[in-house]
Amino acid sequence: MKILNLYAGIGGNRKLWGNEHEITAVENNQEIAKIYQDFFPNDKVIVADAHQYLLEHYKEFDFIWSSPPCPSHSKFRFMTTKMVNESQKRLVIYPDMNLYQEIILLRHYFKGMFVVENVQGYYEPLIVPQKISRHYFWSNFNINPIKINQDNLIKKHHTALSVSRGFDLSKYKLKHRKDTILRNCVIPELGLHIFNCAFNNKQNSLFALSVPSEQKESKP
Repeated sequence: MKILNLYAGIGGNRKLWGNEHEITAVENNQEIAKIYQDFFPNDKVIVADAHQYLLEHYKEFDFIWSSPPCPSHSKFRFMTTKMVNESQKRLVIYPDMNLYQEIILLRHYFKGMFVVENVQGYYEPLIVPQKISRHYFWSNFNINPIKINQDNLIKKHHTALSVSRGFDLSKYKLKHRKDTILRNCVIPELGLHIFNCAFNNKQNSLFALSVPSEQKESKP
């Protein structure tokens, strides 16, 4: 099976998928892409704009996972723009609509299985997602409920995060903060659960074909 892993980071979502598939990972930060390649030497890693790569190559894959950048949608960043201390207030920014462009493109043009992941936003989502813990997921298959231990990521040091995410970054000298890189990882167990929902459960895999679109959008 050919898999496209967009905005791959260091590969939190992909960590438990195994090595029997042909996986292409796209990450625009060369430093982070190098770490991904170290952890997953069998994957093809491309340093590029994931949003543009999706548009040009979506037909080549059987399964696509996309995790577009979340800061412009997140509740946390929204709250920091409202801080009383004006000197610490962040600039107000537009929500990045690349997120919804990708959902619409995949829903209407892509013939394989897909999932688009993001954090729960500060606004009501424009397209109804499925929800797990602090995440939104837009997909063309049903994602079974699962309980995920979401510890306090903000307060955790990168050493503790390395243990919880299963990525040892101790040997790397990085421009980016290691704790930030690790916080941006999808929890590997959650990535595996969603992958299994797409392919290991026939009922879930047939969900997109058998259920009317309005009913799928109301699915929790």
